[in-house]
Amino acid sequence: MAETKNTEKQNIEIQKEEEKRESVRKADAAVKSMHDFTSPEVLYQELIKSVKKYHPSTDISMIEKAYKVASEAHKDQKRKSGEPYIIHPLCVAIILADLELDKETIVAGLLHDAVEDTWMTYEEVEKEFGSEVALLVDGVTKLGQLSYSKDKVEVQAENLRKMFLAMAKDIRVILIKLADRLHNMRTLQYMRPEKQQEKARETMDIYAPIAMRLGISKIKVELDDLSLKYLKPDVYYDLVEKVALRKSAREEFVNSIVKQVKQHMEDANIRAQVDGRVKHFFSIYKKMVNQDKTIDQIYDLFAVRIIVDTVKDCYAALGVIHEMYKPIPGRFKDYIAMPKANMYQSLHTTLIGPNGQPFEIQIRTFEMHKTAEYGIAAHWKYKETSDGKKPGKSEEEKLNWLRQILEWQRDMSDNREFMSLLKNDLDLFADSVYCFTPQGDVKTLPNGSTPIDFAYSVHSAVGNKMVGARVNGKLVPIEYKIKNGDRIEIITSQNSQGPSRDWLKIVKSTQAKNKINQWFKKELKEDNILKGKDMLNQYAKTKGFKPGIYTKPQYMESVMHKYGFRDWDSVLAAIGHGGLKEGQVFNKLVEAYEREHKKNLTDEQVLEAASESQEKLHIAKSKSGIVVKGIHDVAVRFSKCCSPIPGDEIVGFVTRGRGITIHRTDCVNVLNMPEIDRKRLIEAEWQMPDRADSEKYEAEIQVYANNRTGLLVDISKIFTERKIDLRSINSRTNKQERATISMSFNVCSKQELNSLIEKIRQVESVLDVERTTG
Repeated sequence: MAETKNTEKQNIEIQKEEEKRESVRKADAAVKSMHDFTSPEVLYQELIKSVKKYHPSTDISMIEKAYKVASEAHKDQKRKSGEPYIIHPLCVAIILADLELDKETIVAGLLHDAVEDTWMTYEEVEKEFGSEVALLVDGVTKLGQLSYSKDKVEVQAENLRKMFLAMAKDIRVILIKLADRLHNMRTLQYMRPEKQQEKARETMDIYAPIAMRLGISKIKVELDDLSLKYLKPDVYYDLVEKVALRKSAREEFVNSIVKQVKQHMEDANIRAQVDGRVKHFFSIYKKMVNQDKTIDQIYDLFAVRIIVDTVKDCYAALGVIHEMYKPIPGRFKDYIAMPKANMYQSLHTTLIGPNGQPFEIQIRTFEMHKTAEYGIAAHWKYKETSDGKKPGKSEEEKLNWLRQILEWQRDMSDNREFMSLLKNDLDLFADSVYCFTPQGDVKTLPNGSTPIDFAYSVHSAVGNKMVGARVNGKLVPIEYKIKNGDRIEIITSQNSQGPSRDWLKIVKSTQAKNKINQWFKKELKEDNILKGKDMLNQYAKTKGFKPGIYTKPQYMESVMHKYGFRDWDSVLAAIGHGGLKEGQVFNKLVEAYEREHKKNLTDEQVLEAASESQEKLHIAKSKSGIVVKGIHDVAVRFSKCCSPIPGDEIVGFVTRGRGITIHRTDCVNVLNMPEIDRKRLIEAEWQMPDRADSEKYEAEIQVYANNRTGLLVDISKIFTERKIDLRSINSRTNKQERATISMSFNVCSKQELNSLIEKIRQVESVLDVERTTG
């Protein structure tokens, strides 16, 4: 008897395991591209069929030509899966066709890897397919050269700046890039596990939010699910299994609701398309995390969608639905009257079903549905009039967000600040609050916004002169949290002293934070100019230079051109508020001086001059601990801008008459080096001395802290305990009692420096410690 029970138990366990494997297999099949055929020719026919569904023209000769050219260009290439490479461009083109984009975009999708990975050039693409296609291919090619790294914020920020500039020139560039990323995510199983994680994280952090910002839910939803699959596979497959277990009961419930709704729409003479859908896995996961619930506690896993002809029908259908089912108070949202920032429009209402189970209904027009699926892409479709001309573009107002990003780019020189603002903006976008101006205009702000956010959304001048606010006719404190439907009036005064630093802790919107920071930079420019001048002179003197020799107009012009400033005062102000490092600027002045005085030297003379000055400098492979590739006993010196130490990744720079200068690879001067100067870079590496303490190297750090009595004593004590001598220390405090302490000292290695920085970070009131990078 016991054996029979055990056998039955084992059979049940085996059956459960088989069901789990089957649900996993189905999940993988669900996210796998419907276009993953083995034959490129079959894919091409699928592409043509997709284009002909929506395109008014029967002429597909340009697409056919692009397919033949791309096939020839990629003919000897394979993907990691072993498939012919041409399958990837074809799948990208099919995704673009599913978005119903114009033929030029489809052609660019077929050719998007041709310039970067094959013998084809930009000029050949332009000659064969025209300047419009060539510009799209060029834009995508440049985006393809971007790199993503969680630890390299500077590189990531520069990449994103380029991406948004490319989007500004032609939004179709980012649409092609999103299609490219979607197909790569669909085939990510062929990558190494660490690469899968990296690509999935990049997609989750950057590409999916951008797709959401542009309103392209068709792509955003799949990018989210695929990212979750590789970032949290256990969570993903557990959701797949649990959702699959309730599939039959759920389908039965949804079908009954759909059937009832259809009947009531017909009875009310409303022409409607009604269907049901299950929420995608990432949406369910996010709800579970945010609301701290299990999947059993989430009842609205599905929604019923009603699509009608007109806006009037939307509200008529809503009346019918609320008569049929009891609505849940506070769960109705009217995105038709107040659209989301990404153009999304729909009515959302949550109701109690016949058996007491909650479910959601979304009501929208067919046009709204297209915009919800395709977002910004819905306005770049190929539309042709009877005379064969394209109508003029009237969708510029749809790109407000992109214009705002470009405005931040112009205002900000600090990449870390830009990344912080952008990430914050993408994170906040999902949850919005809707309020009104006194004139009745709708403003969309992040949830948790205050009247200050509202003021800056109206105009920066309104925010800067704000002294108070009324909400629904009543005075409120400036930290009041705006609620949906609030009518807000900003009280301004010409006698206002401007925004307070404390506002930065109160505001929620990225736009307001940026505007407040810009006000302080502008208003404090005079103070920053004086501070920057003093810092530059002080730096020069500590390094043994006479500043007057190097601050001549011709050298200053070189620095202004390098960093994109119109006048020298702006450079000094940037040093004063921390946008530029004084060492970074002074070293550029010295380089300009040296170029003028040694411009007639050849490269051979540079190395010869370096050899002649060996007695004054460290010699490679001896005292310096440096090995320069291909050169023996060359004169080397350590750059003062980034102060490399053993353990740092380094590179050599062949100077004119001063041997080889060793820089850290993350030095600002190396990262921003003109292409002509990069030819002078040479590989170098550390050859560690026999004794770890046989050589000391200068290092510089900056400590950012809230000022307090005894702060310097506590920090200095760490150096004393570790027997590290301070070479120099400079401290300055602003009006908000924020202290910036610059320190230089000698250490033996990067390991010793990292340990020291970690210890300083633990000191009370210290906010951050960063090493000078140029």
